[in-house]
Amino acid sequence: MKKGRQVSNWAAILCFLGLVALSCAAGTDGASRQKLKVEKHLRRLNKPPVKTIKSPDGDMIDCVDITKQPAFDHPLLKDHEIQVRPDYHPEGLLAEAREGENHVRQLWRVNGRCPENTIPVRRTKKDDVLRASSVKRYGKKNCRSAPIPKLVDLDLINMGGHEHAIAYVEGDKFYGAKATINVWESKVEQPNEFSLSQLWVLGGSFGEDLNSIEAGWQISPELYGDNYTRLFTYWTSDAYQATGCYNLLCSGFIQVSSEIAMGATIAPLSSYGGSQYDISLLIWKDPSKGNWWLQFGNTLVIGYWPSFLFSYLGDSASMVEWGGEVVNSESGGQHTSTQMGSGHFPSEGFGKASYFRTIQIVDESNRLRAPKDLGTYTERSTCYNIQTGDNEHWGHYFYYGGPGRNPNCL
Repeated sequence: MKKGRQVSNWAAILCFLGLVALSCAAGTDGASRQKLKVEKHLRRLNKPPVKTIKSPDGDMIDCVDITKQPAFDHPLLKDHEIQVRPDYHPEGLLAEAREGENHVRQLWRVNGRCPENTIPVRRTKKDDVLRASSVKRYGKKNCRSAPIPKLVDLDLINMGGHEHAIAYVEGDKFYGAKATINVWESKVEQPNEFSLSQLWVLGGSFGEDLNSIEAGWQISPELYGDNYTRLFTYWTSDAYQATGCYNLLCSGFIQVSSEIAMGATIAPLSSYGGSQYDISLLIWKDPSKGNWWLQFGNTLVIGYWPSFLFSYLGDSASMVEWGGEVVNSESGGQHTSTQMGSGHFPSEGFGKASYFRTIQIVDESNRLRAPKDLGTYTERSTCYNIQTGDNEHWGHYFYYGGPGRNPNCL
C-alpha cells in the first residue's frame, strides 16, 4: 500500500513538473513571438539612413532617402509621385510673413542637418514600442481622444479620461486652419498621461467614421520615454481605431522637408513671467491636387497627407478646433495634477497663461480669414479653462489651460 502511494506521488510530481515545463515553454514561445514582432516593427519604421545625427537630448535622427520614407509602405502609395511643393498657398500668408520668422528651433539641428533629397526621421527604439499597450497600438491615440463640443454626451467623452480646453467653429465648409501656439514644458504626473496643444481639422460624424488631421506640440512620456516638449502631427480616418498615427509611425503622411523632424524636441520654451516663445502652424487643402499640407512657421512646408487617405476630408472639413488636451488617469474621483499649457489659468494673462493667437481658417476661396462664431468648450473649468479675445495685433486669440488638481479640482 505504501509503495503504491509512493508511485502515485511520484507520478503527480512528474505530472506537475511536466506542466511547469510546458508552461515555461509556452511562456518562452510567447516572449519569442513578442520579440520578433517588435523587431519586425522596428525594421519597418527605421529605414536605412544616409546619415545619422545625434541630438543633444539623446534622440537619434536618421536622414532617410525621401523616396524610402515610411509613407511609401502604404499600398496605394507604391507608385506615388512626390509633390515637392503645393501648387497653391492660402492667400494672405506671404503678407503676414513680413512680420518676422519664428525663433523656435529643433535641438537636433545643433549637431547637423540632413542632406538634400532626404528627410529627418526620429529613430524608434525597442523601449518605445514596449511602452505601448501592444505593438499594433504603438504610435496611436486612444479612441476617445477627439474633443466633441456639442454632438456627444459628456459622459461618453470622459470615459477615456481625456479633458480639453478648446475653441472651435463648425457648421460650414473649411479648407484649413492656422494658429500661432505658445510653447511650454507642461508637467505630466503619470507616465501614461500626456499634455498637448494643437489644432484639429475634422470631417464626418463623431462616431466611428471621424476624419481628423492634427498638429501641435506635446509631452508624452509613454510615446517618447521622456518629458520633453515635441512637435507632432496625427491623422485618422476612422476615429482613432485602425488608421493613422503620430508623426511618421505608420504609412500615410508624406514629408518633403529636410529641416524638420516630426516627434523631435523644440526649444527654447516659454517661462512663467519670463520670455515667451511660440510656433506657427498651418494646415490647408491645396485646391489643385486636393492634398492636405502642413507648414511650420511662415515659409517652411513640411509635407502633406494625400486626400485619398480620407473619406469626408477628401472634400472639406466640417469643424476646426484649437486648444489643449490632457489625459486624467486618476480613478476614484481623483484628478491628476498634469498641467495643460503653462499650468496656469487663462485669467493670469500674458507671460503666465498659455495662448493661441492669430487664429484663422481657410475658406472655399483659399483665403485665410478670421473665424466667425468662435465657440469654447471645457469639461471642468475649475481644472482647465479658456478665455477668448480679439485685438488688432493678435486678431482672434485665447488664453487657456490650468494646473489640473487644485482646491477646486480634486
